[in-house]
Amino acid sequence: MTHSEVREALNQYEVIPSKKLGQNFLCDQNVAQWIVDQLEIKPGDTVVEVGPGTGALTEFVVPVADKVILIEFDARLADRLKTIFAEVDHVTVHHADAARFDVRDLFPTGPIKFLGNLPYSSGGAILRNFLNRPSLVTRAVVMLQKEFIDRIVAKPRTKDYGILSLRMQAEWDSQPIKTVPPEAFYPRPQIDSTVMVVEPTKEQWPAYDHRFYDELIRRGFAQRRKMLRKAMPEHLDWSTVCAEVEITETCRAEELSLKTWIELTRLYDEHPLKDLPQDPNEIFDVVDEQDEVLRTEKRSVVHAENLLHRAVHALVFNKKNEVFLQKRSVLKDKHPGKWDSSAAGHLDAGEDYETAVNRELKEELDISDAPLKFLTKLAPSEETGWEHIGLYLAAHTGGVRYPSSEVEVGLWFGQEQIDAWVAARPQDFASGFLKCWEAFKAQ
Repeated sequence: MTHSEVREALNQYEVIPSKKLGQNFLCDQNVAQWIVDQLEIKPGDTVVEVGPGTGALTEFVVPVADKVILIEFDARLADRLKTIFAEVDHVTVHHADAARFDVRDLFPTGPIKFLGNLPYSSGGAILRNFLNRPSLVTRAVVMLQKEFIDRIVAKPRTKDYGILSLRMQAEWDSQPIKTVPPEAFYPRPQIDSTVMVVEPTKEQWPAYDHRFYDELIRRGFAQRRKMLRKAMPEHLDWSTVCAEVEITETCRAEELSLKTWIELTRLYDEHPLKDLPQDPNEIFDVVDEQDEVLRTEKRSVVHAENLLHRAVHALVFNKKNEVFLQKRSVLKDKHPGKWDSSAAGHLDAGEDYETAVNRELKEELDISDAPLKFLTKLAPSEETGWEHIGLYLAAHTGGVRYPSSEVEVGLWFGQEQIDAWVAARPQDFASGFLKCWEAFKAQ
């Protein structure tokens, strides 16, 4: 849109740009087209645009994307967009705060590309909402104030380097690609803006507890000028830690690289399963179709030969009646990277189902003594991995902690959200979970 078109649209809907909301509308068509080009929209892509405003970027997205989801905070501008795209089936407009938008509703859509001329006042919160793991974003092109993006890409030993830098760089490769001057906007901001391309990082980090990592960097940068030793947990000897990760005992948080912070996270993590996704030498009971024990075998043999064996699945519910789902680590030998039940695992040789489900809840989610209800038993099949599955329901009101080697990430979902996701994208789930969810819904 041109400068005059932007002003006309705003006047028509009696919108006075709000400095408090960071409303600066792009009015350079060439820049808008160039920004959308950087998103590299392909056939089949879903694009989520935050802060479409008067539609300067949107007009170039709609003709090329298969599905477009617009999230606009200003009610008047959202109404305008709904009117414009009322007859365009592949465009959906939400009047919502993008910083609080329920991204779980997007999981049935699958991977998304993210676009936004983000408001200066809430750009950071919006990025956190859409880029925090588990994120559906495969590529993002965002425009924000230059100073904020400088902090994202900052290097150690610089004034801009800090928590934001480490949070983003652990998950994302961010590349500033263009500076946009104030005259490209109406009203004109006082500072330059930067366009940045963001993609999932290509670094293959070892498995680490991302929430514990976040806790450590927050502790480290709480007083960034003080020596780091004063902020770190006390259960390890600091001299030994420094020798292990090759840092000086007098170092400060801002001096350490991302790689070193991840090493510290792994070193301080006390979870007993942080390095062990599964043991091929575990011993399982081999059973028949009536679940009678025939003999014992190693895990590796049971899986290689598709022998019938036993397992448990637990669906954990919180006070909102939401279900916790876990995304399996890519290190798992079965269904790596797939979404699964809250907790699941095999019975050890000689173990009963209830003992096993309590053990799995403790090992995988750090949940002890949860109220349990046996729901049903599933017969072995190819979908269950040739397992007799005991399916349990559990109630839990606190937090969860999971081993990074086994669980990549976990999230609470509403039952309707899971229903919609399962219907649209069954390929996102471990097949055993799909059978368990089917059994749960049938009760």
